Amino acid sequence: MKGVVVVGTQWGDEGKGKVTDFLAEQADVVVRFQGGNNAGHTIVFDGEKYALHLIPSGIFREDAINILANGMVINPKAALEELKMLQQGGITNFQLAISDRAHVVMPYHIEMDALLEDIKSPEKKVGTTKKGIGPTYTDKYSRMGIRVCDFVNKTVFYDKLKDHVAFYNTVFQAFGKESFDVQKIYEEYCDYAEALKPYVTDTGLLLNKAFEDNKKVLFEGAQGALLCIDHGTYPYVTSSSPTAASVPLNTGVSPQYITDVIGVTKAYSTRVGSGYFATEFDDDIAHQIREVGHEYGTTTGRPRRIGWLDTVVLRHTKRVSGLTGLSVMLLDVLTGIDTLHICTEYELDGQHIDYIPASIDDFSRCKPIYISVSGWKEDITKTTLFSDLPDNAQHYLNVISELVGVPIVMFSVGPDRTQTVVLEDIMK
Repeated sequence: MKGVVVVGTQWGDEGKGKVTDFLAEQADVVVRFQGGNNAGHTIVFDGEKYALHLIPSGIFREDAINILANGMVINPKAALEELKMLQQGGITNFQLAISDRAHVVMPYHIEMDALLEDIKSPEKKVGTTKKGIGPTYTDKYSRMGIRVCDFVNKTVFYDKLKDHVAFYNTVFQAFGKESFDVQKIYEEYCDYAEALKPYVTDTGLLLNKAFEDNKKVLFEGAQGALLCIDHGTYPYVTSSSPTAASVPLNTGVSPQYITDVIGVTKAYSTRVGSGYFATEFDDDIAHQIREVGHEYGTTTGRPRRIGWLDTVVLRHTKRVSGLTGLSVMLLDVLTGIDTLHICTEYELDGQHIDYIPASIDDFSRCKPIYISVSGWKEDITKTTLFSDLPDNAQHYLNVISELVGVPIVMFSVGPDRTQTVVLEDIMK
């Protein structure tokens, strides 16, 4: 039995999709455990690129069961568009299960998301993707949400929908926005419900049965630990928890089934959206990293902010997620940079600290303290062994492992599935 969680250690976009896709080759079940289509994974193999937003990265493995778990919020229209994209790419032989306890993103959630962001002053905008994720989670915790089990029952769906639309229309009218038509939404979304109904099941039972049968289960989240609603850089966070700690709650399995937690980190740092970013810099090197690393959002297309690697962030994620191994991605992007900087701690009001303050005001005053190491110029994109790396690249990885206190189990030297070097077989 294996229960392996893949988590982002930074602000998302670390390359979790590639790691999950790689590990999924040995997995019996692949589970997406939180978030919605406000984030994406890019998978590249055989010269083809696939952008996934809801569907688990194991969808390309014919033998793997792919689960959208109860902790997710699912936009049914987006889910069907994603399935259509896969089918058009020849990906038709797959196994998919959608939790009957997951919540459904509706069009008025998307409108509300945009409204809430638009009414904030510029300095207080979160930088939401405006996909309706926050308002859907708000409904969930207000105990008025529409779950998938409701969605696929036409009578229950209509009853809940009319109450929702009445509530949201009151808000929209107050802000001069157009009202939503209950009947129009109902007719459109009933078709989506019928298309998704064959995939709907109690995924908690399915997962527990898999563990009882000694299967290998791989859990993947969206975003990164610093966007966790509880342990991230609040309020510039997402509306769920991408940490490994949230997996049992978001999937319906016992914590005892989690055997490994792989933290995925870029060899540098990036962030999309608003919020303080301690190691951010913007010069020619930042531009080089952005262009070489194609640092533009999978979901939004927004250019990502660039920073040096921050091990305070990585140690924070180690604490809240219980990391057992690190996977360092996009190492090749740093090739050709003479000197690399690594943040080891912060200075806050004259004091050195090794943690991220809860207060965003305190965090925004933190100044990074760096160590510097020499870079490398050799092409590493064909590397298949750690020992094949240039000495300076080996040293860079070793320093990261030592500073975080977690062994490196994988690293990536290019976007393709084959450009992944495994130091420890996690799924064994």
